Amino acid sequence: MFKWFVTWFHRFGSPPHFYRLAGRWLPWLTTLFVVTVIAGLYGGLVLAPADYQQGESFRIIYVHVPAAWMSMFIYVVMAFCGIVILVWRMKMAEIVLSCSAPIGASFTFLALVTGSLWGKPMWGTYWVWDARLTSELILLFLYLGVIGLYGAIDDKRVAARAVAILSIVGVVNIPIIHFSVEWWNSLHQGPTVTKFDKPSIDIRMLIPLLLMALAFQIYYVIALFQAARAAILQRERNSRWVEELVKP
Repeated sequence: MFKWFVTWFHRFGSPPHFYRLAGRWLPWLTTLFVVTVIAGLYGGLVLAPADYQQGESFRIIYVHVPAAWMSMFIYVVMAFCGIVILVWRMKMAEIVLSCSAPIGASFTFLALVTGSLWGKPMWGTYWVWDARLTSELILLFLYLGVIGLYGAIDDKRVAARAVAILSIVGVVNIPIIHFSVEWWNSLHQGPTVTKFDKPSIDIRMLIPLLLMALAFQIYYVIALFQAARAAILQRERNSRWVEELVKP
């Protein structure tokens, strides 16, 4: 089993193999994304009952919560890629890290904006320097730092090692975001889905939320595959397999 995993890991780290595999998966992933996002939105906006305290305004969770989850998940992926870069110096890890940063920054920005829109009717203000909000804003700055640092260094192998270190160091902010509502007094509500006993959310609200979370994850993979394929062609443009690929 371990030998199979190592073989798969190294094959997946091959740019030509990744390029072809991603190309085969993209149509299926796109179809799955459309199905899950339609089902999630219909369930959340039409079938789910209104919240007994927040009324209809709670429905923003079907965008805000999955976006917040993805903002943390993608940064963890980048930190893992950073470790792979520093230890094994795999090209695909460099590409995945650099391509994930703009996607993660977009999810983080979306989480902050939707959270502010949700905060206005709930808290009476768009923004407070709450522990959860502040740490999420720091996460956005970390994403922008990775993007800026990678773009500022011309040698992309050197740039990849630099952003790998930043990604690994910055991952300490992820548990701070997650546990901030428990460690400090916070206006932000506590966990409802990830509680150890059982989620304190109606099943009619929970299922669309999980579908939207799945849709957002699939979207991340689609966007990553498309960006990575373009980056591979750019990096490997002088390789024989790319020359054969673009031959008429």
